[in-house]
Amino acid sequence: MAERRRERPIGPALDRSLIDRARNGDLDAFEAIVRARMDAVYRLTNAILGDEADARDAAQETFVLAWRELPRLRDSEKFEAWLQRIAVNAARMTLRARGRRRVREIPSSQVDALAGHVATDPAGADAARLGAALERLDVDQRAILVLHHLDGRPLAELATILDIPVGTAKSRLFAARRALEQALRADEADG
Repeated sequence: MAERRRERPIGPALDRSLIDRARNGDLDAFEAIVRARMDAVYRLTNAILGDEADARDAAQETFVLAWRELPRLRDSEKFEAWLQRIAVNAARMTLRARGRRRVREIPSSQVDALAGHVATDPAGADAARLGAALERLDVDQRAILVLHHLDGRPLAELATILDIPVGTAKSRLFAARRALEQALRADEADG
C-alpha cells in the first residue's frame, strides 16, 4: 500500500501565495516567511548543534540559502520539508566550519523530551546521562532523532527532509536509536 505524503507545517500553515510571491523575488513576502519560521528553524538547528550561537548562525544561513535557492523551488507545497532540509544542512556546515565533530551541550528541555523515546530504561536516563549520550552521536544521527521524536515527523517526511528513500530513513532512525542506547549503556558502565 502506497503511503500518502502529507506536509506537516513547522508552525501555522503558510499561505502558498506568500511562498509564490517570494519565489518571484518579493522581499516583503520572504521577510514574512522568515518571521513565521525563524523560531522553528532556530529550535531545529539548536537541537542539532546544542550551542545557541552556532544555532543562530545556522538559522541565519538557512534563510540566506533559502532566499538564494527559492526561485528554484518547483512546488510551493514542498516548502516546509525543503526549508527543514536546508536547516539540517546548514547545521552540518556550521559543524564543519567550526572543525568540530561532536556537539558540546544539549538543551535540557530537549533532552527531557527525547528521554521518553529511548528504549533503554527511559526512566533511568536522566537529563545529564542522556545529554552525555547524545554528545557521542554524530550530527546525522542527532538530526534524525530530533526530527522524528521532538518534531514528530513521520518517516515519509524524514525521507523528504533528508532527501533519502523512506527505507533509508527508517534504517537510519533505527541505527540512531541503537547508537543512543549503546551510548547510554556505555555511560552507565563508566559511571
